[in-house]
Formats: sequence, structure tokens, C-alpha cells
Amino acid sequence: MTDSYTALDGLLTARYTCRAFRPDPVPRATIEQILHAAQRTPSWCNTQPWHVAVTADPAATDRFRKALLDHLATATPATDLPFPAAYNGIYRERRKDCGAALYTAVGIPKGDKAGSLRQTLRNFDLFDAPHVAVLTTEADLGVYGAVDSGLYLQSFLLAAQSLGVATAPQAALATYSPFLRDYFDLPANRQVLAGISFGYPDSDHAANSFRTTRADLSEAVTWH
Repeated sequence: MTDSYTALDGLLTARYTCRAFRPDPVPRATIEQILHAAQRTPSWCNTQPWHVAVTADPAATDRFRKALLDHLATATPATDLPFPAAYNGIYRERRKDCGAALYTAVGIPKGDKAGSLRQTLRNFDLFDAPHVAVLTTEADLGVYGAVDSGLYLQSFLLAAQSLGVATAPQAALATYSPFLRDYFDLPANRQVLAGISFGYPDSDHAANSFRTTRADLSEAVTWH
């Protein structure tokens, strides 16, 4: 194996969804390093359809967090892109296993609806992260613009990991897409894909104590 492969494999293995952050801000220069690296993401015809709105400091993040939570109190969820129609078979099992691992880690027993709701709402207080990025794509580019922007998301996550910055990619934020577009003054043609809460991890928090598994290659690959 080459050194480059070993480094990449190490980043992919070490990265996880951080669900509890320390309040310390990430230096602006470090955030810009992440963004510069992510900007190298490939895209169809080099269209580069992604755009991120980033909170520059904890004060800006706190203003957004408060506004989002206030909005949730009275708003109806609305997405720009359709969420999964159903989770069936193995996809349902994997989703359940992930949720069960999280709830076990944070001590929420099965059937505890109040505890489950509290954990769900942690998505919308951004897991106390000092920064958030809202990722959007160009509506006219359709599914391929969304795919390219998904590649950008992965680049962002790995670049952050390489610099010791933890991340939480969050589809949950896209459930209030019109609000995010208004709050960040985004053009009408920008479709919200996801948020990325980021900062330095609270490594002692129970929510960061578990890791998800990955399927064997035999389940994901068919040789011909």
C-alpha cells in the first residue's frame, strides 16, 4: 500500500459523526483550509454546483441556533428535495442498528419517547457545535448537481478530519429548507441538501462513544 492510500484509509476509518462538541471555535485559517481542499472536488463538466453558508464564529452560530429552534416551535417541515420514501430490508436494519447504538450510548431505553425526542432535537441545537455550514446545490442541475454536491460534502468531512476538526453531516437541517434559505439570504434557485455542524469533539461525551459498522465488500460489490 502507498502512503497516500494509508493516509486516506486512516481518515475514512477515523471519521465519525460527532454528536457533542466543545465550545472552542475553529480558527478561521483552519476553516479556510477545509474549504480550499473541498473546492478540489470533481463535478460534472466542472460545474461546481455547491455553495456553503458558514457561520464564522460561535456568536453567529448561536444566533442561528436560537432562530432555528424558535422556528421549529411553530413551523411545519418543508424540504427542497424529497427524503427517502421508505427504509426497507437491510436499509431498515442498518438504520435501526445505528439508532439503537446511539440510544444505548446515551442511556435512552427502548420506548422512552421523551428521551428520543430530546435526542432528536439535539440535531437542531447543532450538538453545541461552534460552527455550521449549510450546503446547497443549483436547482437547474437536478440530481447530478446534488450528486456532485454530495461529493463536496465528503471532501469537506475528510479535509476537516485531516485537521483534527470533527463533523456532523445533518440531513435533519434540510427539513426546514425555506427557513435556511431565508436566514442565510440564499437565492431561490439554491436547494438545501444538508448542514454540517463542526468544531472540536467532546471526546468524553457518551454520544461520541460508539461507532457504526460497514457491510462486507460481498454485500456492496458484484464482480463480472
